[in-house]
Amino acid sequence: MKIKTAQSRIIITQNIKSIADFQAIKLAVDSAIEDSSYLTIEILDSISITSSVIGYFNMLVHTKNIDLHLHVKNLKLIALLEDLSLVKAFNAKQV
Repeated sequence: MKIKTAQSRIIITQNIKSIADFQAIKLAVDSAIEDSSYLTIEILDSISITSSVIGYFNMLVHTKNIDLHLHVKNLKLIALLEDLSLVKAFNAKQV
């Protein structure tokens, strides 16, 4: 997995599948939300995300009141978010 950051935008390429991936995402997000309560995360390749990432995104939205916008390229990942009823909470959309 690879991560690029630019202010309140994080772009993730390749598959999200390990604890190390979660830790890298958490570090990037923690840095991005230091100065902003708005965050856009683009997931360009992954067909799934780990439960730890889902839990972390939930915490951002419901505990830290971060205005999260998840832009997903893969239809399978959007379908997973729909199945888990997370599209609204994460402001997820297919791009």
